[in-house]
Amino acid sequence: MRALDIAATGMSAQQLNVEVIANNIANINTTAFKRARAEFTDLLYQTERLQGVSSRGRDATIPEGAQIGLGVRTAAIRNLNIQGALTNTGNSLDLAISGKGWFQVVGADGQTVYTRDGAFSTNATGQIVTADGYTVVPAMQVPNNTISVNVSQSGLVTASVAGQTSPQQIGQLTLANFPNEAGLEALGNNLFRETAASGQPATGAPADTGFGVVNQGYLEASNVDPVKEITDLISAQRAYEMNSKIIQAADDMSSVITKNIR
Repeated sequence: MRALDIAATGMSAQQLNVEVIANNIANINTTAFKRARAEFTDLLYQTERLQGVSSRGRDATIPEGAQIGLGVRTAAIRNLNIQGALTNTGNSLDLAISGKGWFQVVGADGQTVYTRDGAFSTNATGQIVTADGYTVVPAMQVPNNTISVNVSQSGLVTASVAGQTSPQQIGQLTLANFPNEAGLEALGNNLFRETAASGQPATGAPADTGFGVVNQGYLEASNVDPVKEITDLISAQRAYEMNSKIIQAADDMSSVITKNIR
């Protein structure tokens, strides 16, 4: 029976849907995490009776025909790059982007990768790095005996150094924008990589046209809505159960046919 195969594709799709929801909930407190959504499309159709062809005579055509769908498949798992709430941390090297843009960092392989996680700190030499020790681009080094670091909304980084009357400029943060943010490849550790689907990045200073602003002392929270995720989870569970009922019904029908043949 085709119903067995069709319902099996439905169960597989809903299982993947639950896995996506589980990942969203698991990252509910991950800095700058963007929730994902599974998207599905129907499979090929098997034609039982073709529409639009002549049925009887030249002017009589079949108006609708009969096509049986063969199930569902996963089309995409889309990251929803919606702004998360800003959380005040009070840490001078915690930076949150309000609006469009990505921080640039040097990854483990030396290539530039991108993140919205602005939980920065300094390493042993005073360079500003991520929580995993990756250097922020452009590279900036906080001088010894620095009393405080200030980052303006336009990304200008200055340091107040002991013994100096005026702040010392140590760098200018830049952000990257992509034509298709959903096409970025997730690497884990809140890092993303450019792909052919994302397009090449355009870089600029915060607060420039098309770029967000930087907020010092804040971090962007996850955009996961726990109420929506639980609602989606219940819906996926019910859909999975309904597909399993179809398999059970098809199996019962097959057993009736088998008994009658005997």
